Amino acid sequence: MASNKKSIALSLVISVITILVIFKITETNVTWQILSQVNWKYLILALFLHLLFWFFWGVRLKILASLLNTNIPLKFAIEVSIASMFLAAITPSSAGGEPLRIKMLKDRGTSLGSATAIVLAERILDAIFFIVALFIFLIASGFAIGFGLKVGLTFAFCLAGFILFLYIIIKNKKTVDKISNWIYKIISKINKDRARNVTEKVREELNIFRDSIIELAKNNKRILPTIVLTALIWFSEFLVPSIILIALNQDPFYLLSITSQLILVILSLLPLTPGSSGIAEAGMGYLYSKFIPHHVLGVLVALWRLVTYYSNILAGLIAIKVIKSSIDKL
Repeated sequence: MASNKKSIALSLVISVITILVIFKITETNVTWQILSQVNWKYLILALFLHLLFWFFWGVRLKILASLLNTNIPLKFAIEVSIASMFLAAITPSSAGGEPLRIKMLKDRGTSLGSATAIVLAERILDAIFFIVALFIFLIASGFAIGFGLKVGLTFAFCLAGFILFLYIIIKNKKTVDKISNWIYKIISKINKDRARNVTEKVREELNIFRDSIIELAKNNKRILPTIVLTALIWFSEFLVPSIILIALNQDPFYLLSITSQLILVILSLLPLTPGSSGIAEAGMGYLYSKFIPHHVLGVLVALWRLVTYYSNILAGLIAIKVIKSSIDKL
């Protein structure tokens, strides 16, 4: 718990300092004047869109679990999604919540292999959506094409390499044995008896994982709703800055804003700072400075992080306590 508190503090400090720097270089006096004129109805709408982000993520998690004959309540799926956002907010990169989702699904009775396959399927769906949507919006908007292409192509190359690795594991069942034997050789140097038990458990879960991935791939027709949900998840989140701009009595710049968000979400996967603090704020400041008035920039970044990041930390802490309590009662 102490390490979590340190991570929370570090991520918040980095985030706040970066926002203050943006305030400093974007006419602070005018910025505070704009803040006093915020249309709070649209700010509430921006928060509602972020709540939809949590909700759609939970629905997708429930559907993916059902494809592997695992029934989880929607309420639990949403709580798991929110809780994982908390871990993602305090660990390097914005993709740090996966281990927690896997653990919580496992604690609910899902096998480790199936839970891993479900969470991995989520991230593959996200990654494919990011790449396809980024190239579409880069062409449609004509914004930051050079930088966006570099980010998109690098990400696409990494994803292709990962999918190829996954394909090798799935294609040949002997690969599981090779991985298990490799693990045995490492652990056996320390403790042979423990190595044997660990290896058997790893082999069992890897086979379940492999079978689960194959099962998900076979359900390509039933997986269509998760593709739609993936789009709903991210567009509800990507529209937040535009709604905040409306709240600040500014042009929403929908096309340019969504393009910028697609670039930012890929950059936030870099494991450099807790929750990508600093990277997200600085990246947004850089991209949005190209098309919105500079005196609005500081408030936009601050409100955006308040709605989409600080809320994740608060809600995630609550969700973790609720889930622990419900699992203990099972």
